[in-house]
Amino acid sequence: MRRSTWVAAGLIALGLAGCTSVPGRGPHGSATVPRACSDFKVSIYFNLHEDRLTREAQAVLRSAGAMSEGCAVLKARVVGLADAVGAADASLDLSRRRAAVVTRALGKVGFEQVEFDVAAVGEAGSVNPKGQAAPMRRRADIFLHLTTPRARP
Repeated sequence: MRRSTWVAAGLIALGLAGCTSVPGRGPHGSATVPRACSDFKVSIYFNLHEDRLTREAQAVLRSAGAMSEGCAVLKARVVGLADAVGAADASLDLSRRRAAVVTRALGKVGFEQVEFDVAAVGEAGSVNPKGQAAPMRRRADIFLHLTTPRARP
């Protein structure tokens, strides 16, 4: 299995493991604890030189939508990144396209009313002090800042 498949599967499992049900009774009549609305980050990985979402990336986006269900989104930030391969301006452009694709896709999974802070860093930071390329920079990072919605009187 490709690394991106493992990463996506791990993120989905993590998201599902962190979910608890809404207040009330569980399936066997036991009391359940309300799900906490806390900040989280997910990363969407892309194939080399691409800005198209993979099936795994789409699953991660759906999982992010499910994880934030019932919460108020205070802020959302999407940061596009790229490997240190090719020209710096091309890497920055690719990062921008990745961030835009992810932002549009988030709107389709339940974040259409959210105001996004969208950034692209290209290959900045993709080389360590020894001049070696940092692995797996073909991604967009999503930072979601959530809170519990206020109860209406």
